[in-house]
Amino acid sequence: MTETNDNKTEEKRSETLQEELFYPDSKREPGDANRELFGGRLDIHPVVLPVSLTVIGLFIVVTLLFQQLAALVGLRSDSGETMTAVEAFGTLQALGTDTFDWLLILAMNAAIIAVVYFALSKYGRIRIGGVNAEKEFSNFAWIAMLFSAGMGIGLIVFSVSETMYGLQTVPPYFAGVEPETSAAGHAAVVQNFFHWGLAPWGIYALVGLGLGFFAYNRGLPLTFRSIFWPVLGKRIYGWPGHVIDILAVFATLFGLATSLGLGAQQATTGVVYVSDQLFGITIPETTSTQVVLIAVITLIAAGSVAAGLEKGVKRLSNINAVFMVVMLAFLLIAGPTLYLLGGFSSALGTYTNSLIELSFFTGTFGGEGATEWLGNWTFFYWAWWIAWSPFVGMFIARISKGRTIREFVGGVLLVPTFFGIFWFSTLGGSAVYAQLNGGGLLTVLNEQGQEAVMYAMLSEYPLGLVMSILATILVMTIFVTSSDSGSLVIDQLTAGGKHDAPKVQRILWALIEGGIAAVLLIGGGLTALQAASIATGIPFALVLLFMCYAIYRGLNHEHEILESSEYQRRRKEMIEQGEIEVDTSDDGIVTSGGDSISDIKKDESTMSDD
Repeated sequence: MTETNDNKTEEKRSETLQEELFYPDSKREPGDANRELFGGRLDIHPVVLPVSLTVIGLFIVVTLLFQQLAALVGLRSDSGETMTAVEAFGTLQALGTDTFDWLLILAMNAAIIAVVYFALSKYGRIRIGGVNAEKEFSNFAWIAMLFSAGMGIGLIVFSVSETMYGLQTVPPYFAGVEPETSAAGHAAVVQNFFHWGLAPWGIYALVGLGLGFFAYNRGLPLTFRSIFWPVLGKRIYGWPGHVIDILAVFATLFGLATSLGLGAQQATTGVVYVSDQLFGITIPETTSTQVVLIAVITLIAAGSVAAGLEKGVKRLSNINAVFMVVMLAFLLIAGPTLYLLGGFSSALGTYTNSLIELSFFTGTFGGEGATEWLGNWTFFYWAWWIAWSPFVGMFIARISKGRTIREFVGGVLLVPTFFGIFWFSTLGGSAVYAQLNGGGLLTVLNEQGQEAVMYAMLSEYPLGLVMSILATILVMTIFVTSSDSGSLVIDQLTAGGKHDAPKVQRILWALIEGGIAAVLLIGGGLTALQAASIATGIPFALVLLFMCYAIYRGLNHEHEILESSEYQRRRKEMIEQGEIEVDTSDDGIVTSGGDSISDIKKDESTMSDD
């Protein structure tokens, strides 16, 4: 007990040093403008929460009533019929990806280049939370939570179906390859690597680094507005900051509700398949079944949210990681082992050699249909990852305190990327092998949809039913984990960046997320929601580009303070007095006798006020 108290005291002294020397000269505290309601059961930001709920509610109403409204104003589709919400948002989505493909490509590549530079440069030794910050989670738990929040449901839903789509319609970068051949399967797996590899995790790393740095190193709210401190200064607490956080709420809630809807569809297919194979019970695969599943899983998620980050999200993420490893091991052993390992090596080599060309490929000279294919797949994913980044980035920031930037970027960018491409190679390769050997997976894909093709693939191998049960459970646990982490993030955004907002708020957000997904499934608006989420990704691409600059400014400011003789003297005094105990070599900062800390802070304050 004494040792624990000593550690807490040391950490508090370290935080005091961080506050004294690194925090901006502002008297504002995260959540200091909040309003408490119902006897303190709710602690909300008075602008971000009500405006967000109002606009989200209007979006849902308009989406559900869109066809009636379109009929009133005479809005028609190309076929002459009254335009539906799905058609309208689909047109908007296509227009966005076709017009701003250059911006999406620029943002994606800039994010990867920026985080690699931050990790390898002199800033790589800076620690999120300050020089003495300690890690909150073990490496395994940290990596497991990255996966669950980052793209857990997508790994299950798209690993087989997207490979089959690519086998059937070869990606334009590989034009000339014969469809439904081994070469087409190779091309499909490489394209999956590109879509699900470095690109999304580069964006998540950039957003997570920016949010974590400005929250834990500078004492600003853990919300999106804080990234703009180097330019806006104290104005982040006004309407400019409110608008930024409201946009982040939209992107997070829309993207999360869409993923929950996709997860519910996949889980429903799994439950129907397993119940029929195991018990001979036929469950109708209808919207009502999906809504029931959403309701049950949402209630479980609410209980998990109430348990908190340590007991809820962390434990479920660990379970998810174990289940995913079991599935990989099963397919490697029960499936065509040498074929899968050889295919992985070959696809990884092609991906590595083609990465730069793929990263800037627009399809302009790719022949007929190339730009349309890229708009439906690659540019769709780019906008999707960017729209998803406020949620994933904030969650990653929340769990990453105490890690150096070099460790952070290595963990977020490289580990999930390598696991993800191995996952796609194994499941996608197993599907290709089954199809080329008479499995009929393409027939299932085209006739029954992408949710069914996973189970068709597993049925081609020994213990397929057991693995189908595991896959269905995995979808559900990832569903719960995504809802948990999403609730934590949205709660943070709508509570002014407070870390200790009431538990009731997190539970309410979990219920709201499930409710939105269920309502839009009933009303056929899930596709419209997905398109709206993509639409928010395009303006966020500009935010990503600015973020590269803002993070550079913040890290450079931090490095200047760490280099200053004043900081080194102050820290040395605390060490000699026994107030803190640290390994001084761990900073990686060489004293050069720079400006005083007050001058450095004054310079930054002047720049942000200009």
